[in-house]
Amino acid sequence: MAGKHLPLLDQPSGSLHADGSRNWVYTADVHGRFTSLRHWVFGALVVVFVALPWVRIGGQPAVFLDIAHRRFYLFGFTFTAQDTWLLFFVLTGIGFALFVATTIWGRVWCGYACPQTVWLEGVYRRIERLIEGSRSIRMRRDAEGPSATTVARKVLKHIAFVVVSFLIAHVFLSYFVSLPALYRMVQGAPTEHWTVFLWATVLTGILYANFGWFREQLCLVVCPYGRLQSVLFDRDSLVIGYDKVRGEPRGKASDPNNGDCVDCKRCVTVCPTGIDIRNGLQLECVACAACVDACDEVMVKLGREPGLVRYDSLSGLAGEARRFLRPRLYLYAVAGLVGLTVATFAFSSRTSFEANLLRLRGAPFSVEGEQVRNAFEVHVVNKANEPREFTVEPVPVAGLAYTVAMPKVTVPALGQQRVPVFVEYARGSSASGSHPSATLRVGPTQAGETPKTVTMPLLGPR
Repeated sequence: MAGKHLPLLDQPSGSLHADGSRNWVYTADVHGRFTSLRHWVFGALVVVFVALPWVRIGGQPAVFLDIAHRRFYLFGFTFTAQDTWLLFFVLTGIGFALFVATTIWGRVWCGYACPQTVWLEGVYRRIERLIEGSRSIRMRRDAEGPSATTVARKVLKHIAFVVVSFLIAHVFLSYFVSLPALYRMVQGAPTEHWTVFLWATVLTGILYANFGWFREQLCLVVCPYGRLQSVLFDRDSLVIGYDKVRGEPRGKASDPNNGDCVDCKRCVTVCPTGIDIRNGLQLECVACAACVDACDEVMVKLGREPGLVRYDSLSGLAGEARRFLRPRLYLYAVAGLVGLTVATFAFSSRTSFEANLLRLRGAPFSVEGEQVRNAFEVHVVNKANEPREFTVEPVPVAGLAYTVAMPKVTVPALGQQRVPVFVEYARGSSASGSHPSATLRVGPTQAGETPKTVTMPLLGPR
């Protein structure tokens, strides 16, 4: 492929050479309103990520996904394994919201809130600049080849990357094992908690490899979101673009026949994926607006109006009026309303306990003389954060005799209990001929809770 261009663009991708090999991206520093906004957002998101395991609501961390015990604490709400079906509404809701936001505001998620962007631009690349210097210094040192200073700085940088990756991995694990438990595990030998130690090691390695080397290639090669632009965007979606009418032809500012673009390539050097925004909308653009701040800075110095590179729609860049309300947004509104209604009903139907009637292992029934016995157990799950007492009451049916081992049972907080139940009937009775179901009513003794009725067909000879 030497000398050939990639098929989708007039020029090769900024982070790839024409033959497909890696082109290392050196980003230059940039200052401006959007860069400042992004840094504030990055800082807030990092603080939230680190603080959530510390913040306690109702005696539990704000977010604690206790997979080992199948308990999930989310901002004061407690969910158990029986509630995992509600995860469907959460995940589809997040995906739907992302689709709608993309249609309206473009890739605002990628530029401001995606964890890849937050950590890479907000932490790792800032460490790199602090230790190795600006873009021009890094490029010059790499071009000159290894030296004592260059090697020392790179070693120090990668040590810092490993330390940061190690800390991020442990904060992430605290969402699953809790901070106190994680602290005890860290103090002990790795062999005492080898599973968590292995997870911490693997996550640290993945984070270091990603942010230390793979970087923008994750967005280009792995993440499918950028490839959805063609179906999520339309001519009225907000994107970052170059005003060709105003900027062309490019050339020196002293020539009155040239447009406003002086071809300084400042917009290219600040791009975290190394693209030239003047080539139009591209898959690699994460809408970070670094090129907007860079171009505005140049325009101000030249005494020209900022906005040569700006947030706008394709319609706006072409001199047309941008429509906000359009058919796909009406469709999204209807779909969102339907989804919200169904999700509201699903969450409102969630109860604070579960009860099921299960058949005991072994023979489905036994015959003792003229009596047929079926053995069951009532499985009661308490989804509340405090112990509660439950009653297990049979629903009377003519010809059936119930034996409930524990008519009242105390179930611990977020715990479960199994109550044996035996149902007998006489052979030749009306119950024997009809084979009715065993029916029990289970519910907490506290007022205000509606009990649940559980049933199971009886088995036996006719």
